[in-house]
Amino acid sequence: MRAIPSYLVRMVGVISIFIASLWLALTVHSAVNFDQFLASFTPRWGASAMPRYLAWKDFVASGAGKTDLERLKKVNEFFNRTITFGDDSVIWGQLDYWATPLETLGKGAGDCEDFVIAKYYTLQLVGVPAEKLRLIYVHARTGVSSATPTQAHMVLAYYGTPDDEPLVLDNLVGEVRLASRRPDLSPVFSFNAQGIFAGASNKEIAPAVGAGRLSRWEDLLKRARAEGF
Repeated sequence: MRAIPSYLVRMVGVISIFIASLWLALTVHSAVNFDQFLASFTPRWGASAMPRYLAWKDFVASGAGKTDLERLKKVNEFFNRTITFGDDSVIWGQLDYWATPLETLGKGAGDCEDFVIAKYYTLQLVGVPAEKLRLIYVHARTGVSSATPTQAHMVLAYYGTPDDEPLVLDNLVGEVRLASRRPDLSPVFSFNAQGIFAGASNKEIAPAVGAGRLSRWEDLLKRARAEGF
């Protein structure tokens, strides 16, 4: 039997990768209800905000990478580049408002919670399991010294397994880093749709919804569902 020429082997490999990428993009696209997103977005935000929505739609439809790590990096970069940081009092005229991803895209601005929420939902749309993601309240040092004052802040964490050291996505630091490489952050508690956890650990201390434990989170979940998430 004659050996298959190496160029044919390479060609088959390239074609296989292309087909797999195309299949992933089509699968993501078909699983996401962009029509409902658009119906929610357009009446409220209009033509001026449409370029941000379309950029986000194309980004989600692309699948944003083949591995969870690639998706984390790309989603983190997309929102850090696309959204401008601002205070809720300026953006929404409220002291504390948790915006849905479409609201953040509509305004083109948000505070730390809004960055985290937009990344949390978008990562799920591109294939990262929800149970691997947690929103973490932290105290963030504003300087290098350990005596530097801290401020309340929120970041998004990714756990490959429940016992893994999490990777941190942040609007203040562009690089996705292991938690041990973020000594400026002191976790207070973390949560997702499954529950509330002690610090950044996997010790669940309460359900995430019900009894008004996280009323803003519960309200956010309802509004996001109404938009199509």
